[in-house]
Amino acid sequence: MDGSIALLKTSPIIVGDQVDEDRVYFHRMFWTFPPCVEAFCHCKPLVSIDGTHLYGKYGGTLLLAIAQDVNSNILPVAFALVEGENAESWSYFLSNLRRHVTPQEGILVISDRHNGIKAALESPDSGWRPPHAYRAFCIRHVAANFALTFKGQDVRRWLVNAAYAKTEAEFDYWFDIMRSENPAMCDWANRMDYEMWTQHKDGGRRYSHMTTNISECVNSVLKGTRNLPVTSLVKSTYLRFAELFVVRGQTVEAQLGSGHR
Repeated sequence: MDGSIALLKTSPIIVGDQVDEDRVYFHRMFWTFPPCVEAFCHCKPLVSIDGTHLYGKYGGTLLLAIAQDVNSNILPVAFALVEGENAESWSYFLSNLRRHVTPQEGILVISDRHNGIKAALESPDSGWRPPHAYRAFCIRHVAANFALTFKGQDVRRWLVNAAYAKTEAEFDYWFDIMRSENPAMCDWANRMDYEMWTQHKDGGRRYSHMTTNISECVNSVLKGTRNLPVTSLVKSTYLRFAELFVVRGQTVEAQLGSGHR
């Protein structure tokens, strides 16, 4: 597709103590398509990022950035194929995402609490630090970590309800229940800044997106491609995008034809 961005990073092959000038091996790749870049301008100013492991001969991890429009249509906007989830691979993905797809000010990134993501976003030259961009945690991942420490039928629900609370009074109600049951639960939660995991302190940036579920919806769609070689994997995303935009275009034309504006 004309205008597609595909950035290939290779590494040299070293034989003994000599660099083989004639050969390199695949290291990482970032790619996106023009309709994705254009469509993101009309989406909510947030991206959900996640990684999914690849199977088959080559392994590796597929990193994704997913957006959503005001009609709740899910839109993958960028991909990267990397060796695994670490600070360097996330930095590679997020720097290219910022440069080529999401240069807008005030973007929110929703993710799990992976240390590699944290390091990449907090790098001084990343372009993802406030006030240029903001970060929020996926509450499902936070609650899963919380449940590893605190056992009980209701403790996870209390934390999730506190996170989803839209007012300070509602948040205090659930937090007081946690405190009365076990003050250590509140101490655990207070190690995170409130704007990172609660809705009532998010400044309106989440648009009610509390999890990375939209990323994992795309992961499930791509499940059949996760054992493909690199070229086939990239081609598969292109073909699925081509089909997606044709269907979306037909839907919009039908809506306009029936008088929708």
